[in-house]
Parts: sequence; structure tokens; C-alpha cells
Amino acid sequence: MAKTGKLADFKLGEKKTAMVNLPAQFVTASSANAKGQKYSNLVDYANNKDKIDDQNNESITELLDLKKQFNEAGYATRTSATTEQEPLFSSDKLHYNNHDISVLRKRLDTAQANGNNIHELAFSLRGDWLVENNLYDPKTGNIDQDKLKHAQQKVVKTLINQGFKLPLGESDRDVVWFGVIHQDTDHLNMHLWFAKESKETRPEMLKQSGPYKGQPTGVITLEKIELTKREFRNELMNEKSRQKRTDVLKGLGQLKKDIVSASGEVLADGRYVGQLKAIFLALPQDQKGHWQVGNNRLMDNNTKMAKANHLTNQLLNDMFQNEFKSEYDEFKQLGQQFDAFNIEDQGVMRKGQRKLSENKDEALRRRLANKLYRHFNQIQDNELETIDQKLIDIRSRIHDHQDSHLTKTAFKTGLKENNIQESNSKVAQINNIPVKNNFNKTRIDNVMLKSNKSFFKINRMWQQDIRAETNAERQFLRNQKSAARGQQIEEIESQNHRTI
Repeated sequence: MAKTGKLADFKLGEKKTAMVNLPAQFVTASSANAKGQKYSNLVDYANNKDKIDDQNNESITELLDLKKQFNEAGYATRTSATTEQEPLFSSDKLHYNNHDISVLRKRLDTAQANGNNIHELAFSLRGDWLVENNLYDPKTGNIDQDKLKHAQQKVVKTLINQGFKLPLGESDRDVVWFGVIHQDTDHLNMHLWFAKESKETRPEMLKQSGPYKGQPTGVITLEKIELTKREFRNELMNEKSRQKRTDVLKGLGQLKKDIVSASGEVLADGRYVGQLKAIFLALPQDQKGHWQVGNNRLMDNNTKMAKANHLTNQLLNDMFQNEFKSEYDEFKQLGQQFDAFNIEDQGVMRKGQRKLSENKDEALRRRLANKLYRHFNQIQDNELETIDQKLIDIRSRIHDHQDSHLTKTAFKTGLKENNIQESNSKVAQINNIPVKNNFNKTRIDNVMLKSNKSFFKINRMWQQDIRAETNAERQFLRNQKSAARGQQIEEIESQNHRTI
């Protein structure tokens, strides 16, 4: 970020740079008192006309340190950075007059006298993102400042109420805050200052040890800073940009549903029986009946399920290269498209961060693996005596359930071997396979009765899964429509959420 010497002269055409940054800092009352600094100096209404002199063309890497701002007369309202006659704003007004500022100064001094910290954050907005979302016209220099202020009024509540262990204020009037828009750098900066007014006495909000014991805590959690950034972007993003992202997420969800729904048909046709047998033999016997991927990644090596998970992952790779090639290729392409959106929104990823496409792919594989393991979990030792027969029973159950589900749901036409009549004939063939190892007819009948009981359990469980996914998607769409009307989207990436 660099000074431009002009107002509303923002850099355009930047690539791989976050569209909104939000650095945060704070100063303790004891530190300010020791240096003779007053919180109210930040809102001194005097203009500092020297601010367009020495620093006009200097490149700086961070916002001016909050401690230095105390020494800058009228930092918030300096005419070199603002165009409005009354640039300060808060929760109640978009333009503070002299009386409002006088009251604000007194409240800030009260907060300092009570030993509270003052916090500062700055929304730094990229010029071409402002243009894209109709917030800035580079030809005229006009900025939709009211819309920017309204957005900050909404998201400041997240910082104040969720940024600490407890809400910062003990009542709605216990936090004093104000903001201002500065335009004298190559990015537009929206500064925000806030402090608790009454004395802090809550143990959860005080340091309990160390040199600052007894003083208010000052660090806002990174998670809430990221959440605030997302909310701020969503408040300002135009409908076209928002819809592009919504369409991609919607497409990813539909493709996942198609693949998961049709996977039972594929596994039941006999092509992968050898791999299913290998997976079954690799499952840890001390976890029988509870086989699942759990919270681990499918390719983690440090779990009892690692061998089975690796074999399952290879099975999924084969399915993605054969029966689901077109669907999986499109799934990957959409994921990469959203990765590009994330770079546009949040900048180049840092080392160790996972892309949304990677998270979506992992979620799809985990869903398919757990679906297979649930069928394995239904097989009891006293049902069948050989692995081959167990796999036949699993395939039969998968296929029977798939046929039941197919009568209610039309699958995507591009999927291979997705014919109900052919599937029914295969099930009949499976059920009529000669039974080896001296199974008599009575034993077979008993086995099938037990299998049918397990089948009904699986069927209910599977239907619940499908209903849950369908309801989640419907709720997702309702949320999107509501967000468009109110220009609010909650967290579309909660799952897509990335940590800096």
C-alpha cells in the first residue's frame, strides 16, 4: 500500500491480491497513559494539512501504527484523506457533527480512564474490486461511501460481540466505536476504532497471569477476523459476482449428490468384487461394526483404518476413471473455478492452506467410503461363513437398496450401466448363485431372512441420508435467495472456510 498524494486514485488491475484485508491492533490504557496520549486524540476534528507532503509517494507495508496515530493531529478527519465535511460515522449516524464528536471524545476518555484497551482495524479494499462491485468510478472519482459505511455498521457487531471470550460490552451502550473512510492511498481504507466504556471486571476478559495481569485482554481471535471479512465482502458484493459463486457451489453439490446416489449401482454389478474383498479383509477386526473414516482424511497413515482406507481410495479412483469420469471431471473443474474465486477474494494461498477443491474432493471420497463401510458393518459373523458369500450379500443389499431408491429418483442419464431392469436381473442372478461350503436350504433361508432385516435397517438409514442431503440443499438455496434480497449471505464457505 502506498500514498498517492491524491484522493480516490486507487490502483487497478492487481492480480492475486486479496480484495479485502483486515489488519487489527490495539493499545492498552496503561501504555497510552504512560506516554501522555489520549484516546480522544484520534477524533480530533482539526485538519492536518501537512499530510499530503512528505509521505505522499512513500511505499509502506502496514497501516500507520496505532501508537503513532495518537501523535497525528486529527488523524481520522484529516482533509488529505477524506472528502466529506463530516467524515466520521458510527452505529447511529453516517455523518458525525461537532456535537456528536464532542460526545464521542468524552466517551473515549471515559473508556481510557476505566483502563480499557482501544482497538483499531482497517478494511483495506482493492481498487478493481471496488469497480467490479459498483462502489468506485475511476473516471469521476466517485465512491459509494454510504454503502461502505452501512456495511461496516453491520459487521462491527461481529467483532464486538464475538471477537472475544465474551461480548466486549456488558450492554448495548457499553461499547463506543467510530469509523472513517480514507482515500489517500492506492487502496481505499475504512478505519474502525472501538473500546469498552465501563470498567472491565469479568474474569474471562482479564489477563490472569504475566506482566499484564488484571488488564483487559486485547487480541481478537483470527477466526472472527476472517468471519468479519467474509461478512463485509458479502455485504458489498454485487448480485452478479455473488451469483457466479452460488452457481458453482450449487453445481458441486448436485454432482456430489449424483455420484453418491449412483455409486451403489456401480458397486453392485460385480466389476469391483475383487477390490471389495481386499477392502473387507483389510478392515480392523477390533472395530467391527464401527468401521468409518471418522474425522480422519482418507489417506492418513496413522489410523487402524489406514490400509482399508487406502484400498477404498484406489477403488474410488478406478470408479472416477470409469463409470463417473465425466461427472468427476466436471466436479474437479468446478472446484478449481471456485479456487480462482478464492484467490480473487482472499489473495494467493499461503503454505499449508488447503484449497476448496481439495476439501470438496476429500468430502466426496469420505462420503462414498463411509457409505461402503456402513454396508460392511451390517454383516454379522453368524450370517455367512465365507468372505465371498459375505461380499455377495453386500452386493445384493447395495443393489436391492439402489433399486428401491431408483423407483423414486431419476439419476443423471450419462451414468453407465444405470438400467433398472438389468439391475433387477443381476440381483436375481446373485441371489441364485449356488451356495458352497455345505450350506443347506434351511440355512440359506435363515440367512436371507437375517439379510432382509439388515436390508430394512440399511434402507431406512440410506433414505435418512438422502433426505438430509436434500433438505440441506433446499436450505442452502433458501439462504441464497434471502441473502440476495437483503444483500446478506451468512457463511457460504463455512465448510469452504480457509484459515490464513
